Amino acid sequence: QVQLVESGGGLVQPGGSLTLSCAAPTSIFSINTMRWYRRPPGEEREFVALISSGGSTNYADSVKGRFTISRDNRKNTMYLQMNSLKPEDTAVYYCNAVGGYWGKGTLVTVSS
Repeated sequence: QVQLVESGGGLVQPGGSLTLSCAAPTSIFSINTMRWYRRPPGEEREFVALISSGGSTNYADSVKGRFTISRDNRKNTMYLQMNSLKPEDTAVYYCNAVGGYWGKGTLVTVSS
């Protein structure tokens, strides 16, 4: 079973930074647009950012200018650099690849 594996979540104070990682099998990562989603407590899952296999990016309005998505094709890993974090960024963050592939998520808590 294909599995994406997120890491890097944790507790951070408002205004702080955190970097998430998502590792994927080569067969999935190399040809795929990769996405980050998040599910805030008690809410629906929402789109955060995407990066194409060629490096084009797109962001949700709520994170533009604060979050940066990137990928390392040699390591089959995608990243989400999160700066200026706000309490409303608290959520379980999931990575996704086209074809219905999902990770189990990593929890980010922004709180003082």
